[in-house]
Amino acid sequence: MRASDAAYTSLQEEILEGHLAPGTVLGEVGQSERLGVSRTPIREALARLIAAYLAVQQPGRGTVVSEISLEDVDLLFEARIPLETQAAYLAAARGAPDAFLHLADEFQHAQQSAEAESHYTLASRMDQAIDEAAQNPYLSAMLANLRVHLIRVRRMAKNQPQRLAQSAAEHREICLAVASGDEQMAQAATTLHLRRSLAYISALRN
Repeated sequence: MRASDAAYTSLQEEILEGHLAPGTVLGEVGQSERLGVSRTPIREALARLIAAYLAVQQPGRGTVVSEISLEDVDLLFEARIPLETQAAYLAAARGAPDAFLHLADEFQHAQQSAEAESHYTLASRMDQAIDEAAQNPYLSAMLANLRVHLIRVRRMAKNQPQRLAQSAAEHREICLAVASGDEQMAQAATTLHLRRSLAYISALRN
């Protein structure tokens, strides 16, 4: 792995995990010393973070970790809903049903546990399965960039067991719809899940 790629991956993970909080200054010299690489790979990594909206340039401070709040959710979902629903449509049209039937069974069991970390891991596996079934690398790349920011939003949301169980049921319906090959049903199930997710997160602001 190139030094700039390794530096970018490390900084991205620290931002997503909250170890580098919003507003943290990402100085070239400091990050170079901390990560043990020269300043050129750090400069390249910081440019990629800015391009991904994980960092911004601030006058007098340089590169800092970007802010994110629950107010950003509306903007993220404006982009997420059309992309995710199109991916589900294509997955239903092009994918094989077996993988999604298996995921549906797992989500049925997940409704009983309502454990946040395992739920998000399973949801990530479903996203990956849909991306692969959709067979559109351009769409998958756009979704991958978007999901990075959703991870940051998720850290601020309260993981209520009732919502996690409901979300698992909604994911199960998406999997069953994709497995059935019904493109419209897959879109509808995905839209319902995303709108309920948006409503839940929006309620946290009140």
